[in-house]
Amino acid sequence: MEQIKTPEDLELELGEQLRAERLRQNITMEDLCLKAGVSKQTLRALETGSGSRVISLIRVIDALGHGQWLTTFRPPVRISPLQIARGVASRQRAARSVYARKLRLERGDGPA
Repeated sequence: MEQIKTPEDLELELGEQLRAERLRQNITMEDLCLKAGVSKQTLRALETGSGSRVISLIRVIDALGHGQWLTTFRPPVRISPLQIARGVASRQRAARSVYARKLRLERGDGPA
């Protein structure tokens, strides 16, 4: 049975994969930093799984020549035929948060 990984575990694995890909392509940290437009400290943080900004991750992935990896994350766009016929795009919203409501009630922060 496969263990469910924590976000921290996944961050560490992603960093290890970035480093392995950089080394596989025989690119130095300095060269990748210049190509990606990030600092050496930022790249080191990404490779060690100790955090960084998402934009830095995107720049490094793109600089490694794997920008297409990012396109697999996006969900497909679905447009209703009814919306097309009406010529109006409806506003998309997330459902109300049950967790946030419960938290507000517990803290007494206002209406449910």
